[in-house]
Amino acid sequence: MKKLFFLFVFAFSVLFSCSSDETTTYYLIRHAEKDRTDKTNRNPNLNKKGLERAKKWAEYFSDIDLDAVYSTKYNRTMQTAEPTAESKGLAIINYNPRKMYDSIFQQNTKGKTVLVVGHSNTTPVFANKILGEKKYEWMKDDDNSSLYIVTIFGEQKIGKIEKVN
Repeated sequence: MKKLFFLFVFAFSVLFSCSSDETTTYYLIRHAEKDRTDKTNRNPNLNKKGLERAKKWAEYFSDIDLDAVYSTKYNRTMQTAEPTAESKGLAIINYNPRKMYDSIFQQNTKGKTVLVVGHSNTTPVFANKILGEKKYEWMKDDDNSSLYIVTIFGEQKIGKIEKVN
């Protein structure tokens, strides 16, 4: 009987430890408020309010163990990501929004907790690509406080939005 019990415990342990299910969590945000004084500037910096919001994002993520911070190469996204990345001791990894959630990105982020900073027309699209469904519409141009959270556990994918002020 004792041998049977140990065999059961051993078999259960092997099955449990061989599970390939890893939790991957993506936090996706749009860049903070940008300087709109020069309508011809395609790569503006953040304005004062945006710089403050970037610091607030760092405060929001202070108790979340991030493994990576991704951003497009624009000034406003990099400046939004910078306080959080700096507080975590992480380098910002640039991504091409035309190749979002490709196989390389999936492989590099599997089992990790990741912040992705994008734009009003890329953040919800990125969340939709991860989810594999069109759940979210484009963001309004003045929405700098929405946080999309997508969690993957095995084959299950869960998405939600929070407002962070």
